[in-house]
Amino acid sequence: MRARCRGWLLEGLSERTARHPGPHRTPHQVHEGHRWWRVMCLTGVDYFSTLGYQPGIAALAAGALSPLATLVLIALTLFGALPVYRRVARESPHGEGSIAMLERLLSWWSGKILVLVLLGFAATDFMITITLSSADAAAHVMENPFAPHWTQGEGVWITLVLLGLLGAVFLKGFQEAIGIAVVLVATYLALNVVVLAVCAYQVLTHPVRIEDWTHLMTAEHSSPLAMVGVALLVFPKLALGMSGFETGVAVMPQIKGGAQDTYENPAGRIRGARKLLTTAALIMSCLLLLSSLATTILIPEKDFKTGGPANGRALAYLAHQYLGEIFGTVYDLSTITILWFAGASAMAGLLNLVPRYLPRYGMAPEWTRAVRPLVLVFLVAAVLITLWFHASVDAQSGAYATGVLVLMLSAAFASTVAVHRRGHRAATLGFGTITAVFAYTLVANVIERPDGIKIASIFIVLIMLTSFGSRVHRAFELRATDVVFDEAALRIVDEAAEHGPLQLIANEPQEHSRREYREKEREQRQHTRLPKGASVVFLEVFVRDSSDFTAEITVHGDEKHGVRRLRADGPTVPNTIAAVLLALRDRTGKVPHVYFNWTEGNPIGHLLQFLVFGNGEAAPVTREVLRRAEPDPERRPWVHVG
Repeated sequence: MRARCRGWLLEGLSERTARHPGPHRTPHQVHEGHRWWRVMCLTGVDYFSTLGYQPGIAALAAGALSPLATLVLIALTLFGALPVYRRVARESPHGEGSIAMLERLLSWWSGKILVLVLLGFAATDFMITITLSSADAAAHVMENPFAPHWTQGEGVWITLVLLGLLGAVFLKGFQEAIGIAVVLVATYLALNVVVLAVCAYQVLTHPVRIEDWTHLMTAEHSSPLAMVGVALLVFPKLALGMSGFETGVAVMPQIKGGAQDTYENPAGRIRGARKLLTTAALIMSCLLLLSSLATTILIPEKDFKTGGPANGRALAYLAHQYLGEIFGTVYDLSTITILWFAGASAMAGLLNLVPRYLPRYGMAPEWTRAVRPLVLVFLVAAVLITLWFHASVDAQSGAYATGVLVLMLSAAFASTVAVHRRGHRAATLGFGTITAVFAYTLVANVIERPDGIKIASIFIVLIMLTSFGSRVHRAFELRATDVVFDEAALRIVDEAAEHGPLQLIANEPQEHSRREYREKEREQRQHTRLPKGASVVFLEVFVRDSSDFTAEITVHGDEKHGVRRLRADGPTVPNTIAAVLLALRDRTGKVPHVYFNWTEGNPIGHLLQFLVFGNGEAAPVTREVLRRAEPDPERRPWVHVG
């Protein structure tokens, strides 16, 4: 029973996550892609679904100034986020997003740590997308007049049921869903256009409503300048209205490119992604402004507050009021479906985001490449977040905005650096200004609503602890993707193998004199069981980047100072030596021998050196790597220490 359960959980362990749809899906090699407008709908289930709760959150944050604050948000969307992500689409056309751009800016451990921090914020963004969308869907269920009476006041339990259904879908298997996304988005946008058109008619035929609204603004604020100032101060609370840009560039592999596209220059795909981003931003900007005007003018302020009939469902409230309960119910069903599907898209994004980075760093166990264990982990996290916030849309909006803004800030900064390196001064100034605006927006949001940074910090700490724990646990794995010998190295190996098993002396790779090489060989012959008269080859390893976990190892051969040398590049000394030894065994058909000197010093210090810098005490670690890689002692390369 236990074995069957384990087999079910780990089914499809090797890269099955890459076949899941969603923000970070990697298409199959024969996948030709979809038209950009169809892929926009996959992004739209996340981006456009925020209409379900954004107008209500805007009204709570800015009151009568909600339309003005929304105008500020639209300006930042069109003249800030849109140019930034059009640049990200150009710089990262294969769906890696802004995180990969920043990863390339920093080397060694600093780059890895930065990625882990950004993954924490990305996890916050995706997880809150799941929980907030489900909570808002629950609000639409409870407020519908046809809902059973027992659903009233049970928002937490309805949200948990929706999360359970989401987890069940992914545990069973989630197939390609762009076609479903197109239908959902088209239906949802059409219903919103109908609702907003009716609201516009109500406002235009009752001009007194506009007079009441303008009178309220002038009564609360002394001058138009004061109104603008207040709108600038409160618009950070509306930042979640910009969600969806990061997923917009992440779904780029789904876009059908041009006939002349290559992997190095997918110009057609980039053009399609830019059309996607621009069209989505324009549609959402229009809908945000119209919905903000409609809800602010037509809904009493008290109805927006927690427990009010418009809380978390402002447009649905207007749909029921002006178009009747049947149309309102249809609107509710459409909203519930697209909100639930936004959670599915976010879950798929998480399932593909984690395996994209952490296993490559050696910072995740192998089971994270399987879908089902990750689904269970994320489902537990979603349940805890829902219980923490009591399934409140308003309470979660700050955490959502924090995750969105951090990713946008990182994208703006990465774009600034990218154009600066190309010498574009005007673009550097523009992107730098956008970066400063996003930084202000993020700081203001965190000060006002610190829950987001708290949740992100929890995710970051958990990712850090589990990642480095996994790195330590997997440190003794054979971490070479391949071992490649150049012609000189093959010649040296073949000549030495003619006289029996290879005898290799592990040596530090600094340039040595003839005398030092001879002294090293003499010491090994004196202190180890190196056969008398046997021909030796020196094996030397250069550590390139010890923060890398796996790498292709290239072995170069030469003869210098009167000795034959094999010189390899790798992320660590012991693992590289072990990989080379196994490759030599397979090449020659004979088990090689390698000879080390003991290293003086504290064993704990050597272990830390190995984990961080890739060197340390090489002999015992090499032997352990070989023991784990080759269970048959008769075929395992020999390690001698003197």
